[in-house]
Amino acid sequence: MANNTTGFYSNPIVKWIEYRLPIFSTLDHVVGSQYPAPKNLNYWWNFGSLAGLCLVIQILTGIVLVMHYTPQTSLAFDSVEHIMRDVNYGWLLRYMHSNGASMFFVAVYIHIFRGLYYGSYKAPRELLWWLGLVIFLLMMATAFMGYVLPWGQMSFWGATVITNLFSAIPVIGEPIVHWLWGGFAVDNPTLNRFFSLHYLLPFVIVGVVVLHVLALHQHGSNNPLGIDTKGPQDKIPFHPYYTIKDLFGIGLFLLFFGYWLFYNPNGLGHPDNYIPANPLVTPAHIVPEWYFLPFYAILRSVPDIWFIEAKLAGVIAMFGSILILFVLPWLDTSKVRSAKFRPIYKQLFWVFVLACIGLWYAGGQPPEGMALVIGRVCTIYYFLHFLVLLPLVGWFEKPLKLPASISEAVLKGDAAPGAAGSKA
Repeated sequence: MANNTTGFYSNPIVKWIEYRLPIFSTLDHVVGSQYPAPKNLNYWWNFGSLAGLCLVIQILTGIVLVMHYTPQTSLAFDSVEHIMRDVNYGWLLRYMHSNGASMFFVAVYIHIFRGLYYGSYKAPRELLWWLGLVIFLLMMATAFMGYVLPWGQMSFWGATVITNLFSAIPVIGEPIVHWLWGGFAVDNPTLNRFFSLHYLLPFVIVGVVVLHVLALHQHGSNNPLGIDTKGPQDKIPFHPYYTIKDLFGIGLFLLFFGYWLFYNPNGLGHPDNYIPANPLVTPAHIVPEWYFLPFYAILRSVPDIWFIEAKLAGVIAMFGSILILFVLPWLDTSKVRSAKFRPIYKQLFWVFVLACIGLWYAGGQPPEGMALVIGRVCTIYYFLHFLVLLPLVGWFEKPLKLPASISEAVLKGDAAPGAAGSKA
């Protein structure tokens, strides 16, 4: 046992529990002094733990909110207003939950882009990457169903539009839509199904997160240099070095969260969702939450393609934009992980980021004029980046020289990419 935990384990209560249930030693091996991590991890590695914190916040606030929410179309909107106005600190819980979803996606999106930049999806971490994508898909499903629960105008029409997309699938599309609705329109059975699944899926996410962490510990964390650790000299204990770093990151993240929670709690939502759902009045512009806008832009940007109608082509493109990430470890043909040593890929990565921002902008605008052009150009680049550019760059790019070890790069200050890496 590490010296810094010897005193802790000598506590008689801890020893009694540990002898019967080795929970403390397990945690110590997972996130403690017994877990060796690369010594050069930077603050971009904080966002995994921040995503875990957001998941805990969502589950805890959701458990309390469900005590006061009524999943019936005639009462759902009023029950949310009851939470906001009558329940002690109900406004705080509701805003923590609604804005917490946005914070969760902020942390996860940065976590994903960090993985793309540093090549964390490459062998031997392909399964780790897959599990992360499964978490992302479960998050999207959970967030969509949660957005429907307040039963405001945008909730109702968002559910109607998104579920109707499945009707574009030949033969089985209509039965799938009717199964999702629980009838022939978005109504009370739909709300009940979404409520049930919205409450269940976060616990499924917890299970996949456990598998994600287990896969992470199998081969350890990737690092900014993208090279494997060569021995104990390249590693340091996760605790206290990275727990302190994580706590600092959590402090900054909570300040950011606090701004939206206390000063702009409705800034990330849509004002139409504060109007009770009305099936007879269609909103002028139906948009999903901000974290779905890039995929919504892809959905609307695809025109008719030969014999495939635009609606079906858009659905294929939207789901394909996520599924393509599952084969990314094999689309990227380069043997070098980190973009720090890949000058061409580094530039393409930032072009890809700009394309995603363009999709986010286009998804929030009506599908016409310049917004439609931007959406189509960025959609083309999105798929071009993965299907064409990544394989070609991997074959023809000449990477910079990698350092011999993490320790060598750290001792030399990560100062020269061509010789021993660059500063993380």
